[in-house]
Amino acid sequence: MERASKRKKKHHVPTRLNVLFFAVFVLFSVLILRLGVVQIVEGQEFVKELEGTSNTTARIDAPRGLMYDRFGNVVVDNELELSVTYTNPSRSTSADTMLGIARELEQLIDIETDRITERDKQDYILMQMTQEERFDLVSREERNELESVSEEYQLEVERITSDKTEALSETDLRVLAIYREMSRGFANSPQRIKRGITEEEAHKLSENLYRLPGVDILRDSRRNYVYGESLRSVFGSTGTIPREKVDYYLARGYERSDIVGTSFLELQYEDVLRGQKAVVESITHSSGGTVDHTVNERLGQRGNDLVLSVDMELQQSLESIISEEMKKAGNSFILDRAAYAVLMDPRTGDILAMAGFNDPAGQTRETNADHIGNVTKAFEMGSSVKAASVLTGFEAGVAHPGKSFNDRPIRLPSTPEKKSVRNYGWVNDVRALEVSSNVYMFEMAMLMANCNYPNNCNWTNNSVAEAYNEIRYNFSQFGLGSETGIDLPSSSTGLTGGSTIYGNLLDLMIGQYDTYTTLQLAQYISTIANDGLRMQPRLVTEIREPVSNTDEHGAVVQKFEPQVLNRIDMNEQFITRVQQGLRGVMTRGTASSRFANKSYQPAGKTGTAQVRVALGTGDDRRFVDGNTQTLVGYAPFNNPEIAFAVVVPNVKLERNGGRQGMAQEIASQALDAYFDMKDVRNGPERAERPILEQPDE
Repeated sequence: MERASKRKKKHHVPTRLNVLFFAVFVLFSVLILRLGVVQIVEGQEFVKELEGTSNTTARIDAPRGLMYDRFGNVVVDNELELSVTYTNPSRSTSADTMLGIARELEQLIDIETDRITERDKQDYILMQMTQEERFDLVSREERNELESVSEEYQLEVERITSDKTEALSETDLRVLAIYREMSRGFANSPQRIKRGITEEEAHKLSENLYRLPGVDILRDSRRNYVYGESLRSVFGSTGTIPREKVDYYLARGYERSDIVGTSFLELQYEDVLRGQKAVVESITHSSGGTVDHTVNERLGQRGNDLVLSVDMELQQSLESIISEEMKKAGNSFILDRAAYAVLMDPRTGDILAMAGFNDPAGQTRETNADHIGNVTKAFEMGSSVKAASVLTGFEAGVAHPGKSFNDRPIRLPSTPEKKSVRNYGWVNDVRALEVSSNVYMFEMAMLMANCNYPNNCNWTNNSVAEAYNEIRYNFSQFGLGSETGIDLPSSSTGLTGGSTIYGNLLDLMIGQYDTYTTLQLAQYISTIANDGLRMQPRLVTEIREPVSNTDEHGAVVQKFEPQVLNRIDMNEQFITRVQQGLRGVMTRGTASSRFANKSYQPAGKTGTAQVRVALGTGDDRRFVDGNTQTLVGYAPFNNPEIAFAVVVPNVKLERNGGRQGMAQEIASQALDAYFDMKDVRNGPERAERPILEQPDE
């Protein structure tokens, strides 16, 4: 019975497979039949329907995200505007066609001509010449000697003289300016011809778009700097995609005509600030004499907003303090009037304010603001780095808390005499900081290079090179000569002196060899104020979703926590000892006249770096001696909440009319303003005329 049952089951399996195969055959037959009907019988109808349907998709730019200061004040806003664009349907569009459109546009919009180059004018003239006229520019013999069409064209361009380009009319120049922008675009990608067209221009264009193929009006926006030049350079700029980065942005979903961040915060946070474009799809269907028009729109969204660490009221106060001090300085500078200052929270790395002033000699500029100079310009900082020097000596074992050296002139072979401002005699580490003893730093540097001056000096090229490396390594732990980590796409790390001769080693220890930025100086003193923890400086603390009411904040998308970059490899007792010395500078030392009675109990270190500035050229070239004034510090001494660095470069010597104490005066007023604002705040003052960013600024 079991065998019969098994045979019966085996008999049923092939039957089921046959049924399945037959069903599949039937289904495929029906599918093939239907495809035949669609393609052969109804094919023409579908083709007609397709030909009667047009689909146009437009992507409309969304405004970039806003920037707020730490107290919720909008510092970078958007100004809505209209732009006129040209979309080239094909790279094969003739120059004559585009020139015709440019001539029509010239009658409808006003456009600046200051970007036109001499080569643009020459090309424009060639385009309008007949073939015979172009042949007259280059002889037949010359053409026969040329190897390529490009060489022939280049020779034609060279034959267009300045007399001809200068003869172009204002109308020609406006047409050329429009054509120039049109030709810069890419196929099937809208190219902005003019941003911020007037209402009258918009009406004229709207009435004439039907006869201007490829021309359209685009809703656009421009950056609005609510507080004028305050931190303007740090915010950065926006513009069209740089040609060298086109592939990079296209791979990330951008279009060639998009506006992107091109520098500093705008560039650093491009992915955050970029808005989500609105997409408008227009579908037109024609059938049987009727036309159906459907529009599908996906709304865009403004980019995410940035909340900055900056206190705009404090920023404005710092700018005003520096500006007033520069006015008082008069003719105190060797060449350019300049000053830089950074205020930051040593506990978090927050940049509270960062102001720069630069007034180039012999130049007239719209603004003297140079805030970004705090991260891009480096100087010899002088004695303000001596706290790092003392800690380096402690770590190297050539000195210790309480160790004294005899401050007297140092005379080395083939080296100018090295000394302090005066001979202080025997001074310990704290006193050396208070009076800014150079010799104390020299002694440590020599001992690190195996030179016990004057009796047992056995330094060699190797021992000196090792001392250089050790000093620079220790300095880098504070941020001197290394990347600060600030959230900007580019910043300077300063320069290291190239020569490693003996005398320069001594200069390195007193801040007169390598160069540093004002931000590096602020990070260095913040590290000491923060008991050896080096914090990453930051300008952005939060990213938030956009909201329609700019008086409110959206939900937090990302919050940036304070980041510790490193802890310096030095004994806590050493750090505490140096902190005491820095407090002594303000109460008994070189800065006591301004800071001894301050209620907020500051600590700090003064600096005066000797400089020699070259003036003139050729036979008139001469060198003028001066100094760079610096001051670093923090307050309050027992619980630091603000650290500062002030740099005033290239000041004349006092005997030559240079104003002394400018760095100290700026720092004193800045600290006063900070602590006053803890009790009374009035808020920042908006600029009477906010600055609108210019195209491709």
